[in-house]
Amino acid sequence: QAVLVPGLGTFAVIRERVSGTEEVYVVRRPVFQLDMDMSCLQELVFPAVMIPGDTEIIPLDYWWLSQTNSFPPDVVRGCVEETILLYSFQLRDRQRPAFAFENIGILSCQDNVLCMQFHCSCIAGLESRDTWVALLLT
Repeated sequence: QAVLVPGLGTFAVIRERVSGTEEVYVVRRPVFQLDMDMSCLQELVFPAVMIPGDTEIIPLDYWWLSQTNSFPPDVVRGCVEETILLYSFQLRDRQRPAFAFENIGILSCQDNVLCMQFHCSCIAGLESRDTWVALLLT
């Protein structure tokens, strides 16, 4: 399953097969597929991430997010939309702020490369058996 954050991109967890020297590992790891207005991304490079076509993509659940704070869903939706709009304006103006996602990771731009860096704890939470393989892949 994947979550679409409109105007920003899609977060997903994918299964990946990795051949080791003695065995084959199948690990779950997070990925982020950028989906921003290309005019915001002038001069920026970003890794191409492919989410498998059979992955169910659901929209961001503003009602669920509203349950984590005291704001109604429509206010949460407005905050998310305005934050993404501000971020895209900053990228367009050649500012390079980091965009932090609590307990997930940081979308940052270094040397004109825009990429998602997942927290080790996020990766470890997804893959408890072969954590070190998932960490290396991510």
